[in-house]
Amino acid sequence: MRKPAESSAPLAEAIHHRWSPRAFDEAAEVSWDQLRALLEAARWAPSFGNTQPARFLVGRRGDETFRRILATLTPRNQSWAHRAGALLVAVMVTRNEKGEIPYAEFGLGLAAQNLVLQAVHEGLAAHQMAGFDAEAVRREFGVPAEAVPRVAIAVGHQAAPEVLGEERDVERERAARKRLPLAEFAYTGTWGEAAF
Repeated sequence: MRKPAESSAPLAEAIHHRWSPRAFDEAAEVSWDQLRALLEAARWAPSFGNTQPARFLVGRRGDETFRRILATLTPRNQSWAHRAGALLVAVMVTRNEKGEIPYAEFGLGLAAQNLVLQAVHEGLAAHQMAGFDAEAVRREFGVPAEAVPRVAIAVGHQAAPEVLGEERDVERERAARKRLPLAEFAYTGTWGEAAF
């Protein structure tokens, strides 16, 4: 199912087609080669002073890491994410040998976005989730104190919305994407004065 962005200017293909589905094909696999490409994309994201604060826990459906990540998700997210081909947790390292890493969360966000856009390029879809237990991830995977589990990410091949079962979930999957108009997003001169 495609939901291309309705934009006032041409966009790069991966941005144009990126959205966050919940309907994944539980029979389709995400290969290690595809995961390598996603993680390489994340690795090459910009970061403050090249501090590279992003780290990822990675599991493929059927392996122990996948099961352990799935167990940390909220029940609502578990209800659909179990069909994904891979589950990841993006972790933000907050300190290095020089001390506190400035803008670590921004660096992790850029890495996660690169990963998601590479997923689209690979013919996959990705859905980022705040609905998980970060402390359970910390305990389960021995995440050190200077690292913060920040977001879980489901990656896989899209399926028909009907796999979600409940009509409300199917309708939500089919719903049009919405964004603020550019006039409410980009300002010039003073706050609130539309740039476009």
